[in-house]
Amino acid sequence: MWSGLDEEHGVGVGEGVVMKSEFYIYVGTYTEDILFGTGEILEGKGEGIYVFRMDPTSGEIESHHTMEGIRNPSYLTLSPSNEFLYAVNELKKFRGERTGTVSAYNVDPAEKEFNFLNKKPTRETDPCHVSIDKTGKYVLVANYGTGSISVFPTKEDGSLGKISEFIQHEGSSINQERQEGPHAHSIFLDKENRYAYVPDLGLDELRVYKFKSEKGEFETCEDKNFEVEPGAGPRQIAFHPPESYVYLINELNSTLMAFSRDEKEGDLKQIQTVSTLPSDFTGESSTAEVIVTPSGKYVYGSNRGHESIVIYEIDQNTGKLKYVDHESTRGRTPRHFAIDPTGRFLLAANQDSDNIVTFEIDRETGKLSHTGKVIDVPTPVCVRIVEGPKKT
Repeated sequence: MWSGLDEEHGVGVGEGVVMKSEFYIYVGTYTEDILFGTGEILEGKGEGIYVFRMDPTSGEIESHHTMEGIRNPSYLTLSPSNEFLYAVNELKKFRGERTGTVSAYNVDPAEKEFNFLNKKPTRETDPCHVSIDKTGKYVLVANYGTGSISVFPTKEDGSLGKISEFIQHEGSSINQERQEGPHAHSIFLDKENRYAYVPDLGLDELRVYKFKSEKGEFETCEDKNFEVEPGAGPRQIAFHPPESYVYLINELNSTLMAFSRDEKEGDLKQIQTVSTLPSDFTGESSTAEVIVTPSGKYVYGSNRGHESIVIYEIDQNTGKLKYVDHESTRGRTPRHFAIDPTGRFLLAANQDSDNIVTFEIDRETGKLSHTGKVIDVPTPVCVRIVEGPKKT
């Protein structure tokens, strides 16, 4: 299914190929019970952040170590150098205050070192997403519980500085249980650090902000905001590698939207909307993650309920989507998934069956095949795969 050499990573299957690096997998979990706005309680069974080592040639995965005692590290991101890791702590209270937190760590996976640097209150509850700008100078957080976004500058040692920006969203939409108020679900900067895109599930809106990188602040761009269909519930976005196309996954109505993007001005224009579910599916389901492959040829989205990954091929000239397949995640509630740096393997984190399942990607068709490899992890909700130190 996959052969040849990935020159950047030195990974191949041919005779005489030397592996230059290995991959490390960081897994965020729920460690405490979570009370959602619907009254549903999710039992958190994790112990913190789990670290695994992965052979990029065979796909074999082995446990490396666990950083215990981290409260609800539900979403993770790493600095461009992979030297620092940032985790949101999805909490409703911290030290008696109504806020969640974001934590910073220095990581050396080869030596099993995982040093806590500091943490900062995000000013509002249930931070559910964290990202970092392309320079590694700013960490951006989306607070789901109250629908707000926060920005923190980073210091030279990777620790977090004093909050530089905080914006509270206002409003609601038609779903009285899920959209009674704003719920910022994620925040992404484009590669030029010009614009930030914030899907707000509660407002049915994809908000756009101009990023002032010299101060770590935002300028509102109301004329660039995009309103989705009422009740759709926008959750996550993924950029096509040149970033002229953007794909938005909507949690509540299980749809995937394609946009063209003006790279200079940040404006979005809708191209297409497709379903993430089979036409004959009649059960309950909601979406979670969306990722474009490193090659830019395919986009994947996860379905919680249908328990699958939907696969669409991307037309490189128009950005439009062509249906390819659905693949079962071999577990329950695929909250998150990740693709390794070479684009060969996809790892799906099944939150409610406490496992991560590995698939191999067919680069010619985009289809997934189960490798038979499964990692047992309690309540996994985020997966990050990064390249480790080079081997000689």
